[in-house]
Amino acid sequence: MRTGLVTNRLFREHVAPAGHPERPARLDAIDAALDAAGLPRRCVQVPARAATRAELERVHAPEYLDALERVVGGATEPGWLDPDTYFSVGSWQAALLAAGSTVDIALAVADGTLDNGIAFVRPPGHHATRDAAMGFCLINSIAVAAAALRARGLRVAIVDFDVHHGNGTEAIFWDDPEVLYASTHQYPFYPGTGALTDVGGPSALGATMNLPLPAGSGDAAYLAALALIRRAALRFRPDAILLSAGFDAHRLDPLASMQVGEATFARFTEELRACTGGRIAAVLEGGYDLDGLGCSAVATVAALLGDPLPAVNAGPLTAPEREALAAAARIHFGDPA
Repeated sequence: MRTGLVTNRLFREHVAPAGHPERPARLDAIDAALDAAGLPRRCVQVPARAATRAELERVHAPEYLDALERVVGGATEPGWLDPDTYFSVGSWQAALLAAGSTVDIALAVADGTLDNGIAFVRPPGHHATRDAAMGFCLINSIAVAAAALRARGLRVAIVDFDVHHGNGTEAIFWDDPEVLYASTHQYPFYPGTGALTDVGGPSALGATMNLPLPAGSGDAAYLAALALIRRAALRFRPDAILLSAGFDAHRLDPLASMQVGEATFARFTEELRACTGGRIAAVLEGGYDLDGLGCSAVATVAALLGDPLPAVNAGPLTAPEREALAAAARIHFGDPA
């Protein structure tokens, strides 16, 4: 299996203020866990590459990029773009490398150079909209990668299992019928978007699939949501799947209230990989407990490599979980009540 892997010390140059959860130690934890499991030597190392202005402008407004480059790219000291989203002197370079690396690994998977791959990058991206930074995100790397695939005439499915709804990604592709966006997320929760009834714009009705789940949802709910996402992906028939791999639904994560284990992330990866003959590329989004992040990264990379999947000890669905998923099935597939 040719599994691409992006890691680079320069992603640590996006230096966090003291106490901020989105910090360079996240990548240290991932690297340590992957090394301990012997996984990097089994992967194809993909070098980091800065995104071009043309690639960024497919999804971000020129005026926003100008302002971001002026404020963040020209920074001589740290600062804040909003109460959650910081920047440091190295943030602009890190953000450009994150986007460019995600593009490269997605294109390599789409053209068959790689079977699949994952980019462990910072800063995350899925909250960044066309014209605004938010939620720790500066540039929407997965959207930039999806737009690069679309520029080649490919149909793309984006699956986002980060515990927070990827409002930026959804908004960017809201009215594009050639991009399926499917999200599992805690709801109601930050950023307040991702309602069950949000299903896409006038030209793309049904191409947005939100699966909001109540706080406390665990493996059973996520596996049931995965079954619905697989149905949607098989109906949509994408040329490639891009995975917003945020691991903050893990039961150890301090920023949310979900109870998901790393084996479920592996199951997501494997079952979605099977929907496209293996053509799946993942990019790191959230995940803030270092132990949970490390074991989740290992499970995901092992699944990409085709290793046997770990068992998932999922109990029964709770009534609120069952109701939420049944409602989604009715909306998207016309299933009976």
